[in-house]
Amino acid sequence: MRASAPSALPLAAPPAASAPPKSDWATLRRLFPYLWVYKWRVIAALAFMIGAKLANVGVPLLLKTLVDAMTLKPGDATALLVVPVALLLGYGALRLSTSLFAELRELVFAKATEGASRSISLEVFRHLHALSLRFHLERQTGGMTRDIERGTRGVHQLISYSLYSIIPTLIEVTLVLTLLAVKFDVWFAGITIVALVVYIAFTISVTEWRTQFRKKMNDMDSTAHSRAIDSLLNYETVKYFNNEEFEAARYDENLERYRRAAVKSQTTLSLLNTGQQLIIAVALVTMLWRATQGVVEGRMTLGDLVMVNAFMIQLYIPLNFLGVIYREIKQSLTDLEKMFTLMEREREIADVPGAQALSLPHGAKDASVQFEDVTFGYDPARTILHHISFEIPAGKTVAVVGPSGSGKSTLARLLFRFYDVQHGRIVIGGQDIKQVTQSSVRQALGIVPQDTVLFNDTVEYNIAYGRPGAGRAEVEAAARAAHIHGFISAAPKGYDTMVGERGLKLSGGEKQRVAIARTLLKNPPIMIFDEATSALDSANERAIQAELQNVAHNKTTLVIAHRLSTVVDAHEILVMDAGRIIERGNHAQLMATNGRYAAMWAMQQSTE
Repeated sequence: MRASAPSALPLAAPPAASAPPKSDWATLRRLFPYLWVYKWRVIAALAFMIGAKLANVGVPLLLKTLVDAMTLKPGDATALLVVPVALLLGYGALRLSTSLFAELRELVFAKATEGASRSISLEVFRHLHALSLRFHLERQTGGMTRDIERGTRGVHQLISYSLYSIIPTLIEVTLVLTLLAVKFDVWFAGITIVALVVYIAFTISVTEWRTQFRKKMNDMDSTAHSRAIDSLLNYETVKYFNNEEFEAARYDENLERYRRAAVKSQTTLSLLNTGQQLIIAVALVTMLWRATQGVVEGRMTLGDLVMVNAFMIQLYIPLNFLGVIYREIKQSLTDLEKMFTLMEREREIADVPGAQALSLPHGAKDASVQFEDVTFGYDPARTILHHISFEIPAGKTVAVVGPSGSGKSTLARLLFRFYDVQHGRIVIGGQDIKQVTQSSVRQALGIVPQDTVLFNDTVEYNIAYGRPGAGRAEVEAAARAAHIHGFISAAPKGYDTMVGERGLKLSGGEKQRVAIARTLLKNPPIMIFDEATSALDSANERAIQAELQNVAHNKTTLVIAHRLSTVVDAHEILVMDAGRIIERGNHAQLMATNGRYAAMWAMQQSTE
């Protein structure tokens, strides 16, 4: 059984200082360019929204005229037949126009909303893939996916609430206040303004106060989700140690915290709603009392009373939801700001300005690899590699052996440029990999890793991932070369067999052979075998080892091995210990020196 390699694992970087939260306006400014791509749709949506509000305000005005028209003098039968019918038809047309304009606004703006959401989601996805390996080793997948999910949903909610609720309500309030002040006395407008100011001030202050409970509730939700995802991803480990109840207790502990936060959030919401209704009731009674007085004194008609009542109801219905809308907008801005912060996270490894693609015009014939005085540590306080220098000539094989934790796998990570070296440089085909694009470097490399992780898809998809677009015949040829075609063909669904989450439906050896087939299909000029046959039995190891040697023929190959029998034919063998090369030479030379390599060989031979 292979020992773990603690010293070869990246250490956690010290936590970065948390950036101060951005203002809501800064978040909105960041969102605006995504929407302004659809500027004509935005303008059209605003026009339809104004049309809807004009129609909405026209409804009470027409209702007033209709009521007044019903107050007829005796014997005026003509007015009874003509006026109300015309007004009723006009009233119905206005009602229809309100709904029609609202639906047209949503129809026109749907493409802008969905387009902005798509653009942001795609940008986040690309950025996450561009971030360093260190970030992905330290991330909490469950919490991060929740942040992205909430941020994407926040785009829809922010646009929906602002464009469909806040802005229309402001337009309607302005129109109603103007009408009340012009048509009646200023007291009507004054009462409405005072009520609105008190209502909005109360709503905002209480909502700001209760935001802490909502935020805590979301934090508890993310924590519980992260724990659940982590536990399910490690299902086998949970079962091995019989810790189902322990995991359930941890999950329940987070659910209980979430429950307490949710109860507090709901209690404060009830307080908010009660206060809002009290303010609305007082304002409505005051307005109707004033209007009733006007009717009694003859200053106002019965239609005016009905109109004032209709205006107030129409105005306060959307205001009823102001607390919810304000809270959701604040929450959407917070969620969006979190996602934008993730998008703004600096790439630890970035291409230099003007970087060109790696040039290997003759493929493997040009693909020499040099490590020149490379010193590296995942953490500045702990150096993993000390002044490593070696060369893999084009078309040759160099093997690296040594005890676990000696830094062997770190060589592969540096070659892929998952990290940048602190000192020295790595050169491919005479080109410093820091000076060329990362994509072109990785395109020239193929790896069979020590621990293979597969996508939760079919066997064919996982093999074809080495070269997307490859046909079934090419996939099968790679599978035959990796000695897994027979196993796949014997399965009921053949190449359409699903491999499960991270490939858990396959054995370790089967996963590794799929990884070998995937790399064979890619067929890059530089190959890396990182313990490529470690999960195979002896018979399959010998068969695949012979195939790997054929594949490596005339390719520049780095072999990281634990079993020395797999590297005896290497052009050069490097023996590493504690991040240093302590011996080098071919198999015969190293055996003749009777040093560390010879001792390791003797130990493995006696064990076998």
